[in-house]
Amino acid sequence: MSTEAEEKVVPVEEMHGFVIRCMRTAGAPEHHAQALADLLTAADHRGHYSHGLNRLDMYVRDIQSGMTVHNVEPTVVKETAATALVEGNNVLGPVVGRFCMDLAIQKAKEAGIGWVSARGSNHFGIAGWYSMRAMEQGLLGMAFTNTSPLLVPTRARKPTLGTNPLSLAAPGNQGDSMVLDMATTAVALGKVELNDRKGKPIPKGWGVDSSGKTSTDPKPVVESGGLMPLGGSEECSGYKGYGLSMMVDVFCGLLSGAAFGPNVRRWKTNDRPANLGQCFIAIDPSAFAPGFTDRMSDLMDHCRNLEPAEGESEVLVPGDPERKHIEKCTRLGGIPYHPNQIKYAQNLAEELKIQPMKTL
Repeated sequence: MSTEAEEKVVPVEEMHGFVIRCMRTAGAPEHHAQALADLLTAADHRGHYSHGLNRLDMYVRDIQSGMTVHNVEPTVVKETAATALVEGNNVLGPVVGRFCMDLAIQKAKEAGIGWVSARGSNHFGIAGWYSMRAMEQGLLGMAFTNTSPLLVPTRARKPTLGTNPLSLAAPGNQGDSMVLDMATTAVALGKVELNDRKGKPIPKGWGVDSSGKTSTDPKPVVESGGLMPLGGSEECSGYKGYGLSMMVDVFCGLLSGAAFGPNVRRWKTNDRPANLGQCFIAIDPSAFAPGFTDRMSDLMDHCRNLEPAEGESEVLVPGDPERKHIEKCTRLGGIPYHPNQIKYAQNLAEELKIQPMKTL
């Protein structure tokens, strides 16, 4: 197990540059590589290590193999004043997502709300990156995506739905905000993969093996099993996570005409394009009751000022853990990584024959 003293610190700009070097060498154009670097760096900076550097090789392979297209851009298929359907044209997910959220923001500023559904997209990283893009302009932002079948429904044995994450970012006063970013499974697959890479067991309730039995060994979960829905077992209300996953697929796969449920390409296979469906929503709070940010701040302050449970020091709201991680990165002068993550990045650099990341 790695301790904080053993962690290697990488300056934020160094991580960002490394992603660009990798993707440009793989064949991605500069602005596509830039979008991915912005996303992956933000993920690790915020402490979402499952969706940052951990995912870089997947994007590299997709470009190298031609499974993800690099020489086209997303296009609008149809639109109204407040809605749009976008064809992602099989380019990198962050490129599609940024295009769609920017379009939703534009529509929200003009019509009060912007709802954009996309098809033909790919893995788009942390959903919160898109929601915060709207929030930074004073809007409420929401983002959803369907994913490869990884969730094992309650009473089922095999995965048939995705982790199907959802996000909401809402602005408060003086730069404060609530940023909810969550999967509809008990945990993201990347966290199971990280434990496998680190040689650590996973908590009971994260995933199951090929027989549908709960496993604390990450390897059978990653290789032949699946993830439990949010809540875990049926007795612990896992059917609610199962239902939320289906809801996200309605917004993403069904509404856009993309692949959905078991029809989505299996994880890390390349027999066909992923054709993921995604949904991006921007809402102008001024189109509704005045004083939204005041009320948002009141709600967050109320929760934070609650008396902590025994053994706890504070009550947090969604987005607070990420702010704390960013503050930690600032103190350290960069993003701290487990030594195995640094080794993984070094191996990727050697393979691509590029300059590796520099650590402090």
